[in-house]
Amino acid sequence: MLETKIGDFEEVLLLILGILPEEETYAFRIAKEFTEQTGREVSIGAIHSTLDRLDKKGFVKSQLKNSEGSRGERQKRIFTVTALGKRVLKEAMDFKVGLWKQHPLFAARFNFSS
Repeated sequence: MLETKIGDFEEVLLLILGILPEEETYAFRIAKEFTEQTGREVSIGAIHSTLDRLDKKGFVKSQLKNSEGSRGERQKRIFTVTALGKRVLKEAMDFKVGLWKQHPLFAARFNFSS
C-alpha cells in the first residue's frame, strides 16, 4: 500500500519546495529557508534523510544539475514536488482546516463557520 500521510517536518519541506524558485531547491538552500521561515536550526542530515524519504514515497523527484557558478562547484540535486506530493499536501491542508473549522474558540474568530 502506498504511504500517503506526511509528518509535520515533511509537510514544511514540501511547502518550502513550492516557495523557492526551482533552481534553489537543493538541500543547503532548503535548510536555510527552513531556518528563515521557522526560526529553528536544522541539520543538513535531517534535510537529506527527509528528502530521501519523500522521494521513496513518491512525493518528490530529483535530478542533478550542473552549477552555473564558479569553477569547481559540485553538482546540485534539485528537488521538485510530484503530482502525488501536491495531492498529499492538499489533503493535509484540508484535514487541518477542517479541524480548525470545528474548534469553537477559532471558528468564529476566523469566520470558518461558513
